[in-house]
Amino acid sequence: MLEDVGSKKRVVDITHMPPEVEGVPSVTADEHLRKVSKGVSVDSSETCFVMMPFAEPLGGYYSTIYQPAIKKAGLSPVRADTDIFGTGKIIDQIWSGINRAKILVAELTGRNPNVLYELGLAHALRKPVVLISSNEGDVPFDVRHVRVIYYQMADPFWGEKLIAKVAENIVSAIKNP
Repeated sequence: MLEDVGSKKRVVDITHMPPEVEGVPSVTADEHLRKVSKGVSVDSSETCFVMMPFAEPLGGYYSTIYQPAIKKAGLSPVRADTDIFGTGKIIDQIWSGINRAKILVAELTGRNPNVLYELGLAHALRKPVVLISSNEGDVPFDVRHVRVIYYQMADPFWGEKLIAKVAENIVSAIKNP
């Protein structure tokens, strides 16, 4: 997919896999993930709870970015609006989803209050969380000491790079919570 940006065209197709992982010359993303994954055991019933806004455009990243990355890391992705059903209080279901998850992913772009609240719950439970944002300004001061994955949408391969980086960080957080 192409997008007009001034007098130039920018590639916006996030389904193409770049030949190399950024900063890791001549190693494909899959090879790099296999090396990082050594010694990590994951049960197929283990989950990764995703804390993110539901509204577009960020809401669409769940199916295009986060689900593939989490599956690549060997976990089952869970998000409150699509995967938690039932009667009762939604916050109780979110608490349960966070509590059961082996690891969590938080999309901080836009400083969504629900995401920040859920991040606080995850931290209270001492759960490992992979933090992600498109810009440093959306990362609250209280969590800036934690490693954050930043992505640049101006990069035509940003989606595949983000999938690879999120998968790698999930595996790394499981190995060293």
